[in-house]
Amino acid sequence: METVRFRPRRQSGGWLKWVVLASGLLAAAAGMWLGWQRLAPNHTEVKPSYGAEHPILFHGKVAEHSAVIEQDVISLPISFIHDQLGLKEEVYVEEKTGNIVLTNANKVLRMKTNALTATINKKPYPLRIAAKVKDNIAYLPITPLEELYGLHAEYNAENDIVTIMRAGDAVQRGIAEDGDTVVRRGPSIKEPIVKRLAGSDPVRIWGEKEGWFTVQSTDGVMGYAQKRDIQLTETEQIQPYKEPAPFTAWKVIGSKINLTWDAVYDNAIDTNQISEMPGVNVVSPTWFTLMDGKGNISSKADMHYVQWAHNRGMQVWALFSNGFDPERTTAALASANTRLQIIRQLAAFAEIYKLQGINLDFENVNTADKANLVQFVRELTPIMHEQNVVVSIDVTPKSNSELWSLFLDRSALGKAVDYMMIMAYDEHWASSPESGSVASLPWTEQSVARILEEDGVPANKVVLGMPLYARLWTEKKDADGKVKVTSKALGMEAVEAIIKERKLKPVLEAESGQQYVEYEADGALQRIWLENDHSIKARIALVKKYGLAGVATWQRQFQTDDIWGIIHQSLSKLP
Repeated sequence: METVRFRPRRQSGGWLKWVVLASGLLAAAAGMWLGWQRLAPNHTEVKPSYGAEHPILFHGKVAEHSAVIEQDVISLPISFIHDQLGLKEEVYVEEKTGNIVLTNANKVLRMKTNALTATINKKPYPLRIAAKVKDNIAYLPITPLEELYGLHAEYNAENDIVTIMRAGDAVQRGIAEDGDTVVRRGPSIKEPIVKRLAGSDPVRIWGEKEGWFTVQSTDGVMGYAQKRDIQLTETEQIQPYKEPAPFTAWKVIGSKINLTWDAVYDNAIDTNQISEMPGVNVVSPTWFTLMDGKGNISSKADMHYVQWAHNRGMQVWALFSNGFDPERTTAALASANTRLQIIRQLAAFAEIYKLQGINLDFENVNTADKANLVQFVRELTPIMHEQNVVVSIDVTPKSNSELWSLFLDRSALGKAVDYMMIMAYDEHWASSPESGSVASLPWTEQSVARILEEDGVPANKVVLGMPLYARLWTEKKDADGKVKVTSKALGMEAVEAIIKERKLKPVLEAESGQQYVEYEADGALQRIWLENDHSIKARIALVKKYGLAGVATWQRQFQTDDIWGIIHQSLSKLP
């Protein structure tokens, strides 16, 4: 029987090849389709959305909080004003009372939440829309912000977008290359389209990222356009803020300020007892004192003294002190209302007594009151300037003392006042545990240099405070052999009398840069670092070295009659 053999058909091998080939072609087509999908732009168009109603766009970014629009007036949230616009120091908001105070170099604008009445300096300032609080956020109408700081605002009602720019801002502009330019929600062709631009449509360019520009159209819409689609044009410059002519503080033509403080105690100063003071061009009587935490001021002002000074060609810069009471000071500075109470009284006193200046002397102040003191000075200065009154402030040299140094923001105060007096004395104070100079020359120079360099106070605003007194130090051993140190302040004439009576010969002490005497009395060592023509000339040399505005002396009644001529001659001679 014949055996039958089965063989595979040849057609089977051909079929498998076709299956494999077809599968490859399908895979290639799928790959091409996926590749095309990756490269194909998204043609979806969406309405631009920035997360809230009335979004604020600033320098190509969306602000955290939106604006409020009422009667077509824009109101901005305080967080945006402080943080993005950088006006935290200039715009003060008091949540407890609703007081809002805006300041610049020439103006103080006061308003309250939910009130249409406001004042600018001392004049009424009408508002169309009141400041308000919404969801625990204060909103300020933009009109006063435009007036005081030159803000530029645009609102597009169709897209509901608020665009804010600062005075002086510069931004690159561009135009669409053709009529097929699109603005996308993100820097990718896969992002949806938020705006189509016609050929030559202008845009602002806020930034650049991997082949994309961050752009904003004229109707406020912001997004991303490919760099190749935008042609750069000009730079847009927002009009810089034009302040009124700044107040020009009084200066001595061809010379320097030569001020002396005049301490006023229980009785008015008898001007008949004041000797001639050649060269002194400003007197500062200690007339005004903060009386309580409500901002009331006690006054010892004397019109006869003012007339006496003016008849001799001297300006009167009356001193206003906080009474060196920290609690009283805290209460008075804490509120816009109490600060205003102080300012109104000082303005009235300046007008009544025809003052040319107010000198602020705040000492023994809690460090927590640093910002409130600066705010007070910012609010005071424009009001004084409107009356042509110079504002100066006395500051101590820098130290770690909580109540006598750290509360002073010398940098901020230097921007707000016309002059800053550095009270460069009491290096060794009345109860100092060791004897020493009231103000050694190296310590004095360091005190000046630190404020100029570290705080950036301009030299032409700085007045060097010089002591006209010394301390007589007594060093005596007690029963345990320990040295006990005590002191008392002496004016120049009293020191000269001691030197003459005891036939002492002053020697120059290298460490202090001053003349020095010592002697024994009642079993104790007596020591004096002298304030005289030698120390005065050395201090005035520092004034010239650093280009300071002048000198101030504490205080008139400590002087010798010849010291005024020495100060005047030293200030006047060249260099």
